[in-house]
Amino acid sequence: MSSSLPEPELPEDVDDAPLDGPGATITPYRDGPLIVRGDFRLIDQDGAEIDPGRQTIALCRCGKSAIKPFCDGSHKRSGFSAPSAPSRPRPAAQILRGGHRPES
Repeated sequence: MSSSLPEPELPEDVDDAPLDGPGATITPYRDGPLIVRGDFRLIDQDGAEIDPGRQTIALCRCGKSAIKPFCDGSHKRSGFSAPSAPSRPRPAAQILRGGHRPES
């Protein structure tokens, strides 16, 4: 039986070569997916591992992909808009940068 689902899509300007060194890098692309590069494991909420099939993947941020959690390019047709960087710092990050730990 053949699958009619689209192949996961990386933006055209993404180099799919893995990064040197341990760990992974996650890059939010402006108006597009999260690009994950490097040594990572993708696990569903039940703990089952999802085989990404490569060392650089695009994860859907728009919610429209037919192959979630992977991006299929639907963000281009849906008009999805999101910045690459956060529009404001996270409150917890500000507290931790200041050397203060939140009181429990």
